[in-house]
Amino acid sequence: MRQCYKSRKTKETEITVNLNLDGQGNYNIDTGIKFFDHMLEQFAHHSGFDLEIKVNSLDKDNHHIVEDTALTLGSAINEALGDKKGITRYGEKILPMDEALVLSVVDLSGRIFSKVNAELRDEKTSDFETVILPHFFSSFAQAALMTIHIKMLDGFDTHHIIEAIFKSFARALKTAVSYDNSNKDKIPSTKGIL
Repeated sequence: MRQCYKSRKTKETEITVNLNLDGQGNYNIDTGIKFFDHMLEQFAHHSGFDLEIKVNSLDKDNHHIVEDTALTLGSAINEALGDKKGITRYGEKILPMDEALVLSVVDLSGRIFSKVNAELRDEKTSDFETVILPHFFSSFAQAALMTIHIKMLDGFDTHHIIEAIFKSFARALKTAVSYDNSNKDKIPSTKGIL
C-alpha cells in the first residue's frame, strides 16, 4: 500500500498528515481555516486518497497554515510514491463548476514548477485569502517534486473557480499516480529515474 505519515513542526505550525494513495476518498481535515478545509476535503474525495490533516497554528497566520500544509502534504505524496515504478506519471483534467471552467495538468517528473493562471476578483472567499492560492500549489510542487499547470478557462465566482481548481487538480493527480498496467515495474522516463 502506498501510504505515508508525515509531521512538520516549526515555530509557526505543527502539522500531521496521514495519506493513503490507494484509498476511498475518506477524509478528516482540520486546518483551522473553514474554506481551506472544504477545499482539501474536495481534494481527498476527487483524488480518491484517504487523507487526515491536523494543523495546530502557533502564530495564527493563515499564510503559514496554507504553506506548511502544502509542504507536508506534497512531501507525503512524494514519499508514498516511492520509486514511482509503474505509475502513469502524467494527468490532466478539465472540470466545470457552474460558470467556472478549469484545466489542471500535472507531471510527477521530479522537476519543480507551478503556475496558476486564474483571475480571482475577490481578496477573500469565506475565511480564505485568495492571494495564498498560487503559493499553496507552488509549495505543493516543491515538496512533491512535480510540475503543476492550472489555467482558468472561464468563470467569475471566486468560490466556484477555486473549488474547480482543487477538484480538477485532484482528478489530474489521481490519473498521474495511477498504475499503467502496460508498464508495470518500469520508471515512466527514458532517463530511468524521476
